[in-house]
Amino acid sequence: MPAMEAKIIHITIERNWRDVYAFAAKPENMPLWASGLATGLEPDGKDWVAHGALGKARVRFTPLNDFGVLDHLVTLETGLQVHNALRVIPNGCAAEVMFTLLKQPEMSTEQFDSDADWVQKDLNALKERLEA
Repeated sequence: MPAMEAKIIHITIERNWRDVYAFAAKPENMPLWASGLATGLEPDGKDWVAHGALGKARVRFTPLNDFGVLDHLVTLETGLQVHNALRVIPNGCAAEVMFTLLKQPEMSTEQFDSDADWVQKDLNALKERLEA
């Protein structure tokens, strides 16, 4: 498989990076800022289950770590697996949150751009919540 087109979407949050990581690392907090998971996540063994516009999805999160890695693997009912790379890193007294969006093979440029806008909206919501 050739490399997919990628966009790194990021935002600076005026809060200690460890606080940002601690909040974002809790799957139960994701519906508070990740609009695609607005209906919530239910624990299911090592995974979490989300019900959304694309049906039921299984989500497996990276274990808690000291490096700010919040990667998660989403498996859709179709069997398609999407690796979502999400990082929180220190940026002075603040945090930089970065999401790497990969353009899936069947995705149009318009869908890719729309997904990028959606991710940016979610990162903005995370910023608003944590800077309030």
